[in-house]
Amino acid sequence: MSDTDMEAVEKKQMKEPAQETVTDAFSFRPKVLVVDDEERIQKACHRLLTQEGCEVALADNGIKGLKMIEDAHFDIVLLGLMMPGMSGMDVLTGIKARHPDTVIIVITGYATLEHSIETMKKGAFDFLSKPFSPQELRVVISKAIEFIRTLQDIASEKTRMRVMVNTLKEGVLTTDHQKSIVLANPAFLNMIGSKNRSCIGRHVNEIVSHPRILEMIDQALAQTSGHFSEITDELNQISEDSKEEKIIGIRCFPFRDRLDRNLGAVTVFHDITTLKKMDQLKSDFVSMVAHEIKSPLNSILMQMKVILDGLAGDLTEKQTEILKRSADKITSLAQLASELLDLSKIESGLINQERETLDLGQLIKDQVQFFRDQADGKSLKLTQKPGPDGLSAIVNRTNIEEVVSNLISNAIRYTPPNGKIDVWCDQSNDCVNIHVADTGLGISQEDKPHIFDRFYRVKNEQTRFINGTGLGLAIVKSIVESHHGTIHVESEPNQGSHFTICLPKPEYDL
Repeated sequence: MSDTDMEAVEKKQMKEPAQETVTDAFSFRPKVLVVDDEERIQKACHRLLTQEGCEVALADNGIKGLKMIEDAHFDIVLLGLMMPGMSGMDVLTGIKARHPDTVIIVITGYATLEHSIETMKKGAFDFLSKPFSPQELRVVISKAIEFIRTLQDIASEKTRMRVMVNTLKEGVLTTDHQKSIVLANPAFLNMIGSKNRSCIGRHVNEIVSHPRILEMIDQALAQTSGHFSEITDELNQISEDSKEEKIIGIRCFPFRDRLDRNLGAVTVFHDITTLKKMDQLKSDFVSMVAHEIKSPLNSILMQMKVILDGLAGDLTEKQTEILKRSADKITSLAQLASELLDLSKIESGLINQERETLDLGQLIKDQVQFFRDQADGKSLKLTQKPGPDGLSAIVNRTNIEEVVSNLISNAIRYTPPNGKIDVWCDQSNDCVNIHVADTGLGISQEDKPHIFDRFYRVKNEQTRFINGTGLGLAIVKSIVESHHGTIHVESEPNQGSHFTICLPKPEYDL
């Protein structure tokens, strides 16, 4: 195509309805270098790209073009392939060595499949065959600018993420599927006591020595498609600087692509030393207060029993009634002190040390027999539903007996006469389950999220005369969680409640 022909085409297109220029959609003015030995190509590209809002420079050979690239950065280079002195292939290699992010569009009148493949291998973005129309040039430049903008957005996002992660107080470690470190912020390196700040690309075993952290990463990477779980743990560590013990909370989970394939693992480290110390102080305080209250309360109850039994003299009917009501209140207060002691022991780790393989069916049978008289006294039908024979879990016997006892006694208290209470066990997937279902008062949707909170009690016209401390379900939940289990409830007002405890099977118990 001659200069006259190209100018004619340009004028024809310029007479068409005005179109958006290639830079209208972008916030920067791209710098374009045209390296070609044909003057008509240089002039035509300069004219069109200037109209499109680009800043254009020209070079009539590869040596001059490479020198201009050494002196300044260009976003886009239009590069002739066949030029005297220095070939376009050599210029292409030189540009990529100096500015890898520069977008190179090869233009040549000798377009072949081999040329296309070779230039793409060397890093060319696209290929234009001479002669090309202004519209073809406009399209390929638009694609190049869009590509540059995408790279800029990615680079900006990576910078923002890097700044954000590096300023977090929490430690962050990201590893790929081969356990090479992709990201490690300063907080993480400080928490593990690493002096090495350049760890990107190194295997995690070279930086992290604690076996539990490495095990958690392995567990996250081993999670299969369709299964996602967060692995948590706490580690005690002695600070090298202060020689004080630190408690680090760790959470590890896999990250995946859109096809649900594991790409790696993210591990987050949080210093929970202060929180743990505060919790310990609180538990110690509660334990001390409850212990100091419990002994005198029991003494008072014993003295009142002596009086009520008539051992200190005869009582009038009114005196007996007042003393019985007082004794009931003191008994509730003593129960509260006992439950506070139990809760503080659970939270401090003094409970649930020894475990054994326990037959859940037999445990339920014993508890149902224990509460039979109490249920019969309220005209309630308390039954053990059939379940699998020999179903067992590795648990602390006393703890789990307390859990089942608490749920059954709650069901008796909150189920009106002539109601029904069923207790049974079964299994599902990797869990064994204990169920306690009743036909009682039920729980409203507003109260359901709070029933496991300490001291929380459902208050309405039906429950205001039922005594309780509001700690029973909190203790149940703490015990279940200390066994790596879960508890949930299904309930509707006046339709009863169904509590389900899920405990790990023996082969899954950690």
